[in-house]
Amino acid sequence: MGRTKIKIDYSKCGDKSSVDPRECGKCLKNCDPAIFLLHESLDFEKENDPYDPQIWRVTPVYLSLCTRCMKCVEICPEKAITVKW
Repeated sequence: MGRTKIKIDYSKCGDKSSVDPRECGKCLKNCDPAIFLLHESLDFEKENDPYDPQIWRVTPVYLSLCTRCMKCVEICPEKAITVKW
């Protein structure tokens, strides 16, 4: 098997999109091996409101655990996730 690559389009989820990944979280809840991490984005300054949905991100971290089941792609309402290998 080749190396799995997972990309999140942050213009659709988090950052400056209208979707708050803390409230959606479907990819986080449906990923059996739990490869995703929800965290505050480092791209924004700390003076911003920490509860602003534009400063939170879901990031694929544990790619070696990915089973390529594609549940995250299928469940994402914004179609913000792509998986390639």
